[in-house]
Amino acid sequence: MKIIVGKLSGFCHGVKSAVEGAEKLVGKKKIYCVGEIAHNRQVVGSLENNGLITVDKIEEVPEEAEVIFRSHGMPKSAYKYAKNKKMILHDLTCSGVKMVHGKVKAKSKEGKFIILYGDINHPEIIGTKSFTSDDNIYILQSEEEVDGAMQAIETSGKDVYIAAQTTFSLKKFDELTNIIKDRCNDKGIKVEVGNTICSATEKRQKETEKISQSVDYMIIIGGKNSANTKKLFEISKRNCKNSIHIQTKDDLEEIDFSKYQKVGVVAGSSTPKKSINDLVEYLKSL
Repeated sequence: MKIIVGKLSGFCHGVKSAVEGAEKLVGKKKIYCVGEIAHNRQVVGSLENNGLITVDKIEEVPEEAEVIFRSHGMPKSAYKYAKNKKMILHDLTCSGVKMVHGKVKAKSKEGKFIILYGDINHPEIIGTKSFTSDDNIYILQSEEEVDGAMQAIETSGKDVYIAAQTTFSLKKFDELTNIIKDRCNDKGIKVEVGNTICSATEKRQKETEKISQSVDYMIIIGGKNSANTKKLFEISKRNCKNSIHIQTKDDLEEIDFSKYQKVGVVAGSSTPKKSINDLVEYLKSL
């Protein structure tokens, strides 16, 4: 059996920076993190074993405590709350996510209506949305929601700025943008496009596309709640029907690999190298 491992698998820059930052802080003092620092239970579990306290809301953090803002970013209100409660803030938000916050804020001030591609319930989108008003932004995830987006655009009477969650599908970004631009052009509405998808995400998606076209079994390893890992699985499934999304090598114990000649392995941007290496060693042992 030949094993093809994606060269870009493993932590992206933003997750690597956040995890390493947290590792330097834990173990010495009591420190909180609002939400999972990265969408990977092995990573979060390791940090929690060293003393990190993960909470769902910033309101759960005691006054004057030390707190980490995770790689996905936080809403603007969270910064204000932390300051009012005299917390010691360690902001480990990904630089790419901060860039999107800045773009959305600036384009809103210029008088543009914001179309933001992504999952409305994802922490990154919740954070980005907070940098403009609720009536000046529309979160769009699929073609079925375009009619609602166009209604919001026309109601606003403004030109449009398009941005996206940093882990959004590149293919879907292009498809939705073409539709929005065509419909806005018909109504004389100007559209400015900001492809805010992380370059590492783009490259990883393209690599997954290529590998999944050349193998007869494809393994995508990463957290089940990781948006970028889910996108890799969607891409892989289009090309290789024998695709599986796992969190650790233990999820493969029931799979019979004897009938597969070429197996591909790619990992989400929150997946540690150890998980990838353990998976590859397991496959080699077969």
